[in-house]
Amino acid sequence: MAEFTDDHMHQMLATMKDYCIVLLLPGPKYRQKGAERIIWEHGRRNFSLRANGLMPIVCPVSDESSLSGLCIFNATPEKIKEIMDGDPAVKAGVFRYEIHACRSFPGDCLPE
Repeated sequence: MAEFTDDHMHQMLATMKDYCIVLLLPGPKYRQKGAERIIWEHGRRNFSLRANGLMPIVCPVSDESSLSGLCIFNATPEKIKEIMDGDPAVKAGVFRYEIHACRSFPGDCLPE
């Protein structure tokens, strides 16, 4: 495992930027008839948000937990609330969400 000096860690920590994590959770209408089509349109919107750099990390959760997905937004909590409140699946009650401010290193990405 790589080792880092305190000086290097301080230098790296100074480069961190504010982001937000959004946790996507099932809403009261998650299992309603027709929810699959609404979720499909939610996904289409996610493709657009990703392409525009607002949501560079999108992770649908496929285990049996109560979490439906998580993503990282490159926006303020206020802007994310506006975006998420306009999501078709959130508006339909299929999903609900939580916003959590966080920090990370610009340029980090998922490994291929």
